[in-house]
Amino acid sequence: MVKKQTLFLLAGIVWSIAGFNVLRLGVLAYASLVTPLRLALSALIFVLFQAGVFGRLVKKHTVRILSSPKERFFFWEFFDRRSFCIMAFMIAMGISLRAFHLVPEVFIAVFYSGLGASLFLAGLLFFRQFFVVFRS
Repeated sequence: MVKKQTLFLLAGIVWSIAGFNVLRLGVLAYASLVTPLRLALSALIFVLFQAGVFGRLVKKHTVRILSSPKERFFFWEFFDRRSFCIMAFMIAMGISLRAFHLVPEVFIAVFYSGLGASLFLAGLLFFRQFFVVFRS
């Protein structure tokens, strides 16, 4: 069992590692595919995922954890069941897209770069919660 603060640290570790790995795959795929339009599309994907998915996810779980009357949690409780299902689906889809060559390399470059950067930022935001929320 861990304290509330530790849940933010764990979420930060999980999401930043996931984000870094997805971003790395996108950047590696960009090798000879870089154009201003593709970079702009990656930035748009980043903004859409940050505003519509991962930014909300950080806020949702921050409120859920902080408002819980419990003082100690199981280490996996940094997310709820639904968030773990979303994570598992995203991992399975990402692996499938690449393993079975279901999309062109340019899609991997553009989409994974934007998505990975957004995931990585979510991890950093959880780290921020770890350091800031409990110091106020």
